[in-house]
Amino acid sequence: MRTSRLNPDTVAPPIGSYSHAVRVGSGDAIWIYVSGQVAQGPDGKLVGEGDLRAQTEQVFENLARVLEANGATFADVVKITTYVTTLDDLAGMREVRARHIPSEPPASTSVQVTALFLPGALIEVDLVAAIPAA
Repeated sequence: MRTSRLNPDTVAPPIGSYSHAVRVGSGDAIWIYVSGQVAQGPDGKLVGEGDLRAQTEQVFENLARVLEANGATFADVVKITTYVTTLDDLAGMREVRARHIPSEPPASTSVQVTALFLPGALIEVDLVAAIPAA
């Protein structure tokens, strides 16, 4: 089984010791595990302070960039986990998510938490995708 790590330069560099994505090749598929993404722009600054919808837009933009760097899209996502610190404008968060997730959605979990690692972050999303092995 082959494992590789990737930190695309289209998203903010990791803070601490983690990778934005880890690819694991096994049999006919490559599994892509994407670390939790928060609303950081490529410069590392928080986008949309106090605005769950705006932060969700940035989070899904970051996820799309990490998936793209790994040869995947949201159509390849098999599991998504969402952590939110607020339930205010949950409809807005779901609307943004629905634009990115295919009509046949992946397995999904959403959890409300008291805080995230980045002060002011209202949402964090991680996911798992699978693509055919080359």
